[in-house]
Amino acid sequence: MDSYAANDAIARRVRAMCQRVEEIKASKFYFYNQPVDELRGGAWVRVGNREMGMYASYSYLGLLGHPRINEAARRAIEQYGTGTHGVRFLAGTLPIHRELEETIAAFKNADAAVTFSSGYVTNLSVISTLVGRGDYVICDKLNHASIVDGCLLSGAEFRRFRHNDMNDLERRLREVPSGAAKLVVADAVFSMDGDIIDLPRMVELCRQYNAWLMVDEAHSVGVLGKTGRGIEEHFGLEDGVDIKMGTLSKTIPSVGGYVAGRAELITYLRHACRGYIFSAALPPAQAAAANEAFKVILDEPWRVERLRANTAQFIRGLQSAGFNTLATETAIVPIICGSDEMAFMMTRECQARDIFVLPVISPAVPEGLARLRATVTAAHEPEEIARAVERIAEAGRLLGLIH
Repeated sequence: MDSYAANDAIARRVRAMCQRVEEIKASKFYFYNQPVDELRGGAWVRVGNREMGMYASYSYLGLLGHPRINEAARRAIEQYGTGTHGVRFLAGTLPIHRELEETIAAFKNADAAVTFSSGYVTNLSVISTLVGRGDYVICDKLNHASIVDGCLLSGAEFRRFRHNDMNDLERRLREVPSGAAKLVVADAVFSMDGDIIDLPRMVELCRQYNAWLMVDEAHSVGVLGKTGRGIEEHFGLEDGVDIKMGTLSKTIPSVGGYVAGRAELITYLRHACRGYIFSAALPPAQAAAANEAFKVILDEPWRVERLRANTAQFIRGLQSAGFNTLATETAIVPIICGSDEMAFMMTRECQARDIFVLPVISPAVPEGLARLRATVTAAHEPEEIARAVERIAEAGRLLGLIH
């Protein structure tokens, strides 16, 4: 029997999604998976025959294509080839993997670090390794999907607290039975809203209630802190976070994820975490690129300063034009459109004006809060940002979103 023809829950689910995609395509509102033919200088992309200002990039410090990073990747390929012999636990660890982990540990002020094949796998496997049945895992309601999936996979009692509401976090911590293991997990910078977790209060609560704290720094490394080291540097906290998670595919122009922390924790993860033990090693070129990128961040501090200035200009310009950008303080700038249809129309009008932005709609965000999830980088020049704001505002006025 053709399983896709069966009238069961799986088939209905598949058909419903395909129907929604076809309807969006028929309305000419399908902007996802667009082929980007060329990356130009970090702030521009070529899509078909058009050059567009790139405002959907996670390369916050503009490190894509950096000559030092490219050269490190080339040298690694010449020395090791394009892959390894398999999983690191048995056959795949190379000197460059160890060097990368030492670089990350030093960057994050930790004893040690361990790397994984993706950021998603990092959260999924680390959370499900650290907690299980009888334990409690507590996370912010707006945490990334990979955190949520890790919590669900763990089998632990899963509790959420209201977004960035430390009083609600304390309520959740009080509900945990005495003696039960507790893990609190939060994004440092929230990927859809761009706001920053209240780390000082969170650290205080975790210490008070004897809970472990894990923070996902996917969007804060290179973005927060005077030297780009992340949220602990931003708040002037040292050793506030027990499990320092981050990615190698955003500010760091490579692929993979990592956890940094105490030596005992990292040893445990190397020997208990399925996402490490049963996944192939990072390709040598990607490990070398990531390793060099951390060094470039420290060697070129002007990038962090430029990003901060560009972020302030972008947010200020959009707010002055009349857009709602929520409580963002970072390079992730939500431009609230309201309905899904308005987000699609804004995307169409912005891209027609050579501004590459993309819509985020329900269920990824709550109904009524569909948005353009715009980003700015250190690679943008002030005049480019001013032009982008002007063109986004033109689109908003045309559609009646702003006046």
